Amino acid sequence: MNRFDGGMREAKIRYQDGDYQILLAGSHVICAVTGRQIPVDELRYWSVARQEAYSDAAASLEAERRAGGLPDQA
Repeated sequence: MNRFDGGMREAKIRYQDGDYQILLAGSHVICAVTGRQIPVDELRYWSVARQEAYSDAAASLEAERRAGGLPDQA
């Protein structure tokens, strides 16, 4: 999918293990940590349990910390 398939609206996605299912076509999703737009064709990080997208590995790690899955850095 490219960014023009769904216009400039937010996509609705069901995040699965190792893949995702597009429920409503769109150009991007929103990072749950940073609030940045992530083009759907660049989406690489998400949480199946929380059904959230992340802009990068650092945002994913921060989400795990906030959820209590990892200890805070010392």
